[in-house]
Amino acid sequence: MLTPDSSAVTPEAAVGVARPVPGHPDSHRVMVATSLGSAYPVEVGPGVLRRLPELLSERARAHRYVVIGDKQVMEFHAHRLQVLLDGAGLRVDSVEFPEGEEHKTRTEWARLTDTLLKLGVGRDGCVLALGGGVTGDLAGFVAATYMRGVPVVQLPTSLVAMVDSSVGGKTGVDVPAGKNLVGAFHPPRFVLADTDLAQTLPRAERSQGLVEAVKHGAIADRGYLARIQELAPRLLAGEETPTAQVVIRSVEIKAGVVSRDEREGGLRQVLNFGHTLGHALEAASGYRLPHGTAVAMGMVLEARLGERLGVTRRGTARQLEAAARALDVPTIPPAGLPLERALDHLKRDKKVRGGEVRFVLLDEPGQVHRGEVGSEAWSHPVPAGVVREVLQASTNADD
Repeated sequence: MLTPDSSAVTPEAAVGVARPVPGHPDSHRVMVATSLGSAYPVEVGPGVLRRLPELLSERARAHRYVVIGDKQVMEFHAHRLQVLLDGAGLRVDSVEFPEGEEHKTRTEWARLTDTLLKLGVGRDGCVLALGGGVTGDLAGFVAATYMRGVPVVQLPTSLVAMVDSSVGGKTGVDVPAGKNLVGAFHPPRFVLADTDLAQTLPRAERSQGLVEAVKHGAIADRGYLARIQELAPRLLAGEETPTAQVVIRSVEIKAGVVSRDEREGGLRQVLNFGHTLGHALEAASGYRLPHGTAVAMGMVLEARLGERLGVTRRGTARQLEAAARALDVPTIPPAGLPLERALDHLKRDKKVRGGEVRFVLLDEPGQVHRGEVGSEAWSHPVPAGVVREVLQASTNADD
């Protein structure tokens, strides 16, 4: 089980530990340490977006702010945000882009950057990333590179962004060779995860986002994994209390990991469990396969890799299948998915070392397999033939 580093503390709180926000009993704060020795808060709870002007004043003062979000999210939430910030006397512009992973590109990054230049935003500006994982990555990369770096605040509106992608400072865009292969580490000044916003999500989108919570349980907390499966009907229905509980626990787990290894030199690799094969399947489908579904398939397949190698306890893949299916997420690659294309994408994965694809493997649910001592101890090379066998066998399974 992975735990936060208790020696890594800030003047406010130990990192990776949720604490009630003073004066706001329904909200919790988790601190995330950065490699620069600073820390930023992730605040989680119903209605926390109302605290945005206050936190901007405390942690991200700027001459002007630019809200960046996709068209759909801006239609839902931009007016509310504008009224909130106008009421605080803050200067705000809004810039939107087309929704969808297919628009997380260098072309869209360039267009957004040029738009900020036309608006006259200077180095004293600040980007507010309003949306899901695509927005957090893309707007964060704009902030990381604009004028050699301006502050960014992450305002996640989707469950996948709340439980995972808004925390940790990764930003970037997709390229033809694969997902997130061009980017930068650019930690936010703070994150506001308003769980009220999850009420606006379609059931299917909640389902997809909760896959990342399953991943957190798989790598760090077996009890949490079981709890997600138990709460699945209530989570899919968007119930407030269990949703907030899941977001808080996932943020604790991720904060504990990234605070110890912000730039993925070692431990942070565990957060890629399920993503090595998941990203390959997603890319092979032409990004028609939803991200959560691809990661669920990747987790089950990578657990099977571990079982095939004698590293992972038998039955682990079945447990992950059960958790995913409780969330109505399929775990078997669809018929017709070009497996050779997926295998080709694996060769360009970020964890390739010396020409070998490396995978995060489990000992059992809640426990990552630790190999030899060294910077690569959290991921392991797997023979290409074994990967091919497991992947081919999965397409012949009965769903």
